[in-house]
Amino acid sequence: MTVVIKFGGNAMVDGDAMTAFIAGVKQLAKSGAQPVVVHGGGPQISAGLKAAGITSEFKGGYRVTTAESVQVVRDVLVNEVNKELVESMNASKVSAVSMPGDVDGLLTAEHRTVLVDGVQEDIGLVGEVVAVDASAISARVADGEVPVISTAARALDGQLFNVNADTATSAVAIALDAKEMIMLTDVPGVYANWPDRDSLIAKMTASELAALLPKLESGMVPKMEACLRAIEGGIPTVRVVGNLSDQGTQVTK
Repeated sequence: MTVVIKFGGNAMVDGDAMTAFIAGVKQLAKSGAQPVVVHGGGPQISAGLKAAGITSEFKGGYRVTTAESVQVVRDVLVNEVNKELVESMNASKVSAVSMPGDVDGLLTAEHRTVLVDGVQEDIGLVGEVVAVDASAISARVADGEVPVISTAARALDGQLFNVNADTATSAVAIALDAKEMIMLTDVPGVYANWPDRDSLIAKMTASELAALLPKLESGMVPKMEACLRAIEGGIPTVRVVGNLSDQGTQVTK
């Protein structure tokens, strides 16, 4: 049973969250699941861009990516975030393997725009994953390894794109025909009335989530759109959790 997990860069800067994540992956593997990890790196990318003298800008929850910044984004994702995550997992006896999305056609992307206040806006070299080399990922899984996929990607012509990790996770989950997708976030799940902590939703349908979208904070929108896309793509269950050991919010068709 393949389970695709989105792990955010925010959790990586929290030692306790990283430890809990690795323990959760280990437990999933012990239970007979086959975990596949797709990661972002928002805080690390912002720090890398700042060090390079490049200002970060966001529109509609997505990072605006220029020709100047896209290589920095890629280098941070692959050489810093991915490397640290794989090394930490291996040190904890989880057999993890690095799989950069922009290498050997693992993730193929096309340029995308983003809807901001009802208008489609160009946000630069940001791509949408249109193809996934599922066989390459499945081969690693068959060998008992946990693929750790970074979310830079290339177009067929070789153009490098920054790819939102939430949308990339849903594309990978659909390509692998995963039984479950887990969206690991910095909150315990989806709230009907954020920040009211008592309004955490245990279970909801995709249509209920779609109806809630306009009320969500901009940072949550790409995550929840990715969840909806996964359900529409045939994934039976999506869970939005703050910790892999939590139930969080379960979304089904």
